[in-house]
Amino acid sequence: MAISTAKGSRNLEAVTPLLVRDDDEVLEGYVDYRGYPSKRSKSGGWRSASLILGGGSLERFAFRGIECNLVNYLTGPLGQSMAIAAGNVNLWTGLGSLMPVFGAIVADSFLGLYQTNIISSILYILGLGFSTLAVALISNNQETSRIAAVPSTELQVLFFASLYLVALAQGYQSTIQVFGADQFDRQHQEESKANTSFFNWWLFGLSLGVALAYLILPYIQENIGWGIGFGIPCLAMVIGLVLLLLGHRTYRFAIRRDDTCPCSHEDDQEASQNNPQQIIPTHEFPNKVLHAKKDDTKENIISGSSRRKHTEVKKTLKLLPIWSSCLMYAIAWAQVPTFFTKQATGVDKSIGQSFNIPSASLRVFIPLTTMCCTPIYDRVFVPLARIVTENPSGITEFQRIKIGMTISVLDMVIAALVEKKRLGIAQEYGLIDIPNSTVPMSFWLLVPQNMLCSIAYVFTVVGMQKFFYDQPKLFQSESFTVSSVHMVNENEREIGGN
Repeated sequence: MAISTAKGSRNLEAVTPLLVRDDDEVLEGYVDYRGYPSKRSKSGGWRSASLILGGGSLERFAFRGIECNLVNYLTGPLGQSMAIAAGNVNLWTGLGSLMPVFGAIVADSFLGLYQTNIISSILYILGLGFSTLAVALISNNQETSRIAAVPSTELQVLFFASLYLVALAQGYQSTIQVFGADQFDRQHQEESKANTSFFNWWLFGLSLGVALAYLILPYIQENIGWGIGFGIPCLAMVIGLVLLLLGHRTYRFAIRRDDTCPCSHEDDQEASQNNPQQIIPTHEFPNKVLHAKKDDTKENIISGSSRRKHTEVKKTLKLLPIWSSCLMYAIAWAQVPTFFTKQATGVDKSIGQSFNIPSASLRVFIPLTTMCCTPIYDRVFVPLARIVTENPSGITEFQRIKIGMTISVLDMVIAALVEKKRLGIAQEYGLIDIPNSTVPMSFWLLVPQNMLCSIAYVFTVVGMQKFFYDQPKLFQSESFTVSSVHMVNENEREIGGN
């Protein structure tokens, strides 16, 4: 890595002491919040990644806490029909599913990962804050009038505008996980292991957030108050933003070497003369850096950058067959909110003599299983696999994906056998042609297929995330989003339960 100085271009290693501890090593490819080269001992690692992990978990808690019971609020206090409410929820979640692509483009082309995360968090807080205000005003008006009156048009506009502000903030998803993974140097043996481990623990944090949202917030919303039920996610997002900002001085900002700088080459040289050891960020953001030698012309820089981009585009196109084959895994996941839930509506869901579990609540076994499997995979399976394979990650990403897809096939076979048994019992009792009938079969028989869904997720989706993250740096966020927006983003609904 070269740094421009008043006397010309020199290697970073030339200004690094010969006798330097590994912890004080200057990291190539990373800068700190001021634009200086990062030192291993003073930046990144789990110290920084844990703050990002906490913020990501709180974001999932906030979003799923609103989404999982939104249809009940629309059909309840807002007085919408089931068809209209379902359409509004699908439109909202659909827009939110597209925003990670937009967020990745903005992060890579304009703002950088960190700034995109900050802006998305602010949009999140504004959206959740205004929605809480609208819900509180609607509840107050209905309590004052003592009738379940339809809210005024102004309050409904405020409510839906704030909801769509939250949807726009979903660009957060495509950048926060990549930024967290960037806190580990993949060229360093120990940090490379931690990088793989980060993806596992990210899934654990995500599952914890959505499980708590599913178990806690619907009860609060329906039994204590909708205003409080919407306010808690807003508070969670505020805490998440605070956690993200706390690590500002310790974060590593990955350098992108493939962009041309909108400012002139001479401006970089002049800035370097004033501060010879500083790397000048483009766009004034630390993860958009131009490395140029003094004798390079602007035309040569642009030409070299164009060739690199062309090469990276070709590499990315080669990933399309892999990505397309991974889409087949989504077919298995699509059964969770449809087929699995429909199965659950027709079986005995009683615990004891007086308590019945809602059919959709059976999906809580998915995040709970994920929370149990993730530590086992990271702390037991990976160390044992390293002994056999000598791979720092235990197994390769492709092996991990293949194991997960195999488990998903087994899951579909078990689900089919359980359904065959359910239909056999229904036929035996003459319940086949009776709508909404309850088959005398315990819901516990449906639990294994939900648990296998979660185990397959731990292997397949996390493997895909890690694989696409390791691909060409130029398209890192976009590639990550391509795998996530079609696989992870939609499947997180099943993890959290709508």
